[in-house]
Amino acid sequence: ALRTKRKLEGIMGAYKYIEELWRKKQSDVLRFLLRVRCWEYRQLSSICRLTRPSRPDKARRLGYKAKQGVVVYRTRVRRGGRKKPVPKGIVYGKPVHQGITKLKPKRNSQARAEEKVGRKCGGLRVLNSYWVNEDSSYKYFEVILVDPQHAAIRNDARMNWICNPQHKHRELRGLTSAGKKHRGLRAKGHLGHKRRPSERAVLKKNNAVRLRRYR
Repeated sequence: ALRTKRKLEGIMGAYKYIEELWRKKQSDVLRFLLRVRCWEYRQLSSICRLTRPSRPDKARRLGYKAKQGVVVYRTRVRRGGRKKPVPKGIVYGKPVHQGITKLKPKRNSQARAEEKVGRKCGGLRVLNSYWVNEDSSYKYFEVILVDPQHAAIRNDARMNWICNPQHKHRELRGLTSAGKKHRGLRAKGHLGHKRRPSERAVLKKNNAVRLRRYR
């Protein structure tokens, strides 16, 4: 039994090979591949639909299926901090709010990429996304979307949860994996008790004045 187990451990499927290849991003193969693909991505529009995912192993781990009703879009977001959007850099207020540069966005690049695609494809639901490339100016992500009206999705018991109305624009409300990450919900136990259900909800609860009627 032990010999059989060792033999099975030595066997890797195609997806496992792709996964191991993407783990070594500094290897000659992947450096060349990413450089060539990045040049191609720069020539295309900021949001474009794909016939198939660039990383099939990663896409399948995140819920992608090669079936009707599931599509993949690639998008790009600008790298770097978030400059305050005020005209001519003038803030008509107190000095504490007059910072323009050196400000960072609250949401991560991946969540912003999901939002960008989610707004463009309003009738689809964002399932998940993953990193594919980056250069000096942009980060490129591929976003998996699902059509909630398609019969193939509505009849799939493993996927039709996303057809429920409470999952409309889940990417705008921080409910995707990338959204939960920037909300700090990866922390469990006592490390994350001030982040659940959200930082704002905890702040309101802790600062609310409760005056009991009979006191």
